Amino acid sequence: MNYDFNADEILQMAEQIEKNGAAFYRECAGRVADPTAVQLLEKLAAMEDDHEKTFANIRSQLSVQEKESTTFDPNGEAVLYLKALADTKVFFEKSIDTSNMEDILKSAITAEKDSIVFYLGMKDLVPEGLGALRVDAIIKEEMSHIRLLSNELVALKKA
Repeated sequence: MNYDFNADEILQMAEQIEKNGAAFYRECAGRVADPTAVQLLEKLAAMEDDHEKTFANIRSQLSVQEKESTTFDPNGEAVLYLKALADTKVFFEKSIDTSNMEDILKSAITAEKDSIVFYLGMKDLVPEGLGALRVDAIIKEEMSHIRLLSNELVALKKA
């Protein structure tokens, strides 16, 4: 059976992924002792919160057509499926040394890359008329995360 996702469903997943990212950074911030690292992790969590709001804002501006369901779902199981998918694909629980800022940053970069791959794959599942181009905004946001994290990792290695 073939499933198409509309832009609204993709944005729901994006919001969940951003929530998971913010929770990841806050959890790490609670486990490191260095105040500078805590401040950075809290900043990253706040950025994830901002991106979640960005995606929610994009979602609120979708047309009726972009929100139109593409599958028959009388029991509302699609939302649960999408949440589970978002929870397991990016920022899921990983075994990392949360006392080591380099490991945290490397894990975060990997998660951000995973999210981009996830969105690129999902973009192909969103029909053009249902807002496929809106997924590009999500991908650009995640790319900006990678640049920031990479810069922090380089700075950390120089210190």
